[in-house]
Amino acid sequence: MDAPLLEARDVHKSYWMGEKEIHVLRGASFCLRKGEMASLVGPSGVGKSTFLHVIGTLDPPTRGQVLFEGNDASAMSEQELAAFRNRAVGFVFQFHYLLPEFTALENAAMPGLINRLSKQAAEAQAREMLEIVGLAHRMDHRPGELSGGEQQRVALARALVLKPRLLLADEPTGNLDEATGEGIHQLLVELNQKLGIGAIVVTHNPRLAERMPRRLRLHEGLVVDA
Repeated sequence: MDAPLLEARDVHKSYWMGEKEIHVLRGASFCLRKGEMASLVGPSGVGKSTFLHVIGTLDPPTRGQVLFEGNDASAMSEQELAAFRNRAVGFVFQFHYLLPEFTALENAAMPGLINRLSKQAAEAQAREMLEIVGLAHRMDHRPGELSGGEQQRVALARALVLKPRLLLADEPTGNLDEATGEGIHQLLVELNQKLGIGAIVVTHNPRLAERMPRRLRLHEGLVVDA
């Protein structure tokens, strides 16, 4: 059997506040198969964002392992991790973090340029992804000329422009109104089905969580089935 796309093994994460150690993750373990989509819920402050940062290799675990297709992330150098994240993992956050001076096309093409694609190749892939997320008519607009939902669609196109195998989304509709957020929810499900990308979506929205084929909860530092 193929190795899981993503696997966390007994992952711990703690921080120090002065002389006090704050335990956030306390042995979290789970597997995500290729193309599998899961929601992750839990109360505010329980450590959902920390968990995403650790499994996305943005922050190393205090103890335990994070494996991607059987490869231990802790064995990679910082340079290798940066290249891995750019190529294999797409991130979408509550805030879109688009560069205001660049167009939607230029923002979406940025990961390709970082990955040393030619400008022509990077923009070609960005156009393809912007069309997929429904922004073919808004490519030349800057973020300030786009609605909140459109800005988040650009952020989603940017996250997926290199066709990563894993998408990690942290409250991707937290700043959007209900109707706009619902459109983003539906788009995430459609992209998972269309592209076959594995995805973990942190959300407080019960309707989105229920729509996911798999539902997880972070409880007392552990990942459990919701």
